Amino acid sequence: MTDLQFHQFTSRSDNYCVLVHSPGTGETVSIDVPEAAPVDAALSEKGWNLTHIFITHHHGDHVEGVAELKRKYGAQVTGPDNPKIEDIDIHVTGGNSFEFGGSSVDVIATPGHTLDMLNYHFPEQKVVFTGDTLFAMGCGRLFEGDAEMMWESLEKLMQLPADTAIYCGHEYTLANGKFALTVDGNNEKLKARVAEVEKLRQAGKPTLPTTLELELETNPFLRARDDGIRANLGMQDASAAEVFAEIRARKDRS
Repeated sequence: MTDLQFHQFTSRSDNYCVLVHSPGTGETVSIDVPEAAPVDAALSEKGWNLTHIFITHHHGDHVEGVAELKRKYGAQVTGPDNPKIEDIDIHVTGGNSFEFGGSSVDVIATPGHTLDMLNYHFPEQKVVFTGDTLFAMGCGRLFEGDAEMMWESLEKLMQLPADTAIYCGHEYTLANGKFALTVDGNNEKLKARVAEVEKLRQAGKPTLPTTLELELETNPFLRARDDGIRANLGMQDASAAEVFAEIRARKDRS
């Protein structure tokens, strides 16, 4: 296993960017590029040269800066096979694996938020980049897929090791936590987490990365089989996908 360095920083109003750097090979990848300037500044701050870009999906707040940084650094761009995304050099899909910086990267297809959504899992480092699929105490809106599709995608992520670190695309944690309390209000771990998130945000600190273990304990979108949530929703006999769909619909209305 090659040691990799992870540097998270903010972009736009609520996006997170992450640079992943291999000291051994000198390679650096940006996971999505919401806009070029913050990524460029972070590279300068760290003294790293951008060699790669991994794209999770086609939404503008994840790809807006790709063309500019590709021109400046000559970075190789990897992402989904979607004509809406320009500047892709290598198309990948779920089940593909490749190497970056001496470490393996597994591609997980997680359609739901969009149909082209890809997550990038670094199994040796126990890190996954979930784009807008899975958020801290939340999940992405269903812009292109349906609830059953998104539930199947989340189930893929739920199979990763519990100590996997999760980097998400946005700082939505506090709003997600307040909603989570409306469907899982008897969850003591959730209550404690929301209180901690409030302190972090008041101090201007990020709430990410999170861990899969923490999400399994406190994220209602991963807890569609939980008896307490099902009782709260009056859906004791419903399928997990149906419970998930109801939680997603309630969040959309909140």
